[in-house]
Amino acid sequence: TNRPKRGERSAIKAALTAADTASQEALLVRLLETFPDVALEAEEDTPTVRRFRARGSGLVVVDPIDGTLRSYLRGVGPYSVLIGLAVRRRFHGALVALPREGLFFDAFLGGGARISRSGETPKRARPTRGARKVFVSHTIPESACRVLRRRGYEPVYASGGAIAVAPLVPGVCAGLRLAKGRRGISRRGRVGVLVAREAGLLVRGRGRAAFPDALDARAPVLRVGTNERDLAVLDEVLARID
Repeated sequence: TNRPKRGERSAIKAALTAADTASQEALLVRLLETFPDVALEAEEDTPTVRRFRARGSGLVVVDPIDGTLRSYLRGVGPYSVLIGLAVRRRFHGALVALPREGLFFDAFLGGGARISRSGETPKRARPTRGARKVFVSHTIPESACRVLRRRGYEPVYASGGAIAVAPLVPGVCAGLRLAKGRRGISRRGRVGVLVAREAGLLVRGRGRAAFPDALDARAPVLRVGTNERDLAVLDEVLARID
């Protein structure tokens, strides 16, 4: 059941369920036991948040359910669970789960990216061949999705965390996210970018611009793919929105 938070500007930001708070607490309790010296930036205001330090050896960013309203409650595309470790304004470690698909990704800076299914041994994450689906954010209008269909792709709405690792999901070749807010894509929304980069994917903003490493650098657009052709089509989609 959705029990919206007060004071938020939109229904998307306000969406909150018992699953959000319970899963965040499960993650934070274990995190505090194992790494008590880190600082924390968590999506929800749960009891254990206040037990973390204001400053620490690193910053852990947590989103227990990314895409609560549309992807989790309404079932439109995959939702995700995100945990990132940042040091000096850059992610050094990342965990991304797509629970409904049973997929788990992990990566650390310079160490590659892995994929696993529940109960299986992790293996090197690789993009799937011959895929035609594209994960897109809910900010991409239907008129722009028609561009993808004309080019032979199948647009699928998804949470931001899923979009960041899209080409590593079976059947998916690319991901496109457009953030309309003034600050662009949030820190939480950038956790999966480390997984994508460590897996050897192309990670870009608009045009030839690389997606920034720095957590606080403004970045309204994220394109993820395996080749320049797919990324060019995503730029064509963005041009239609402009």
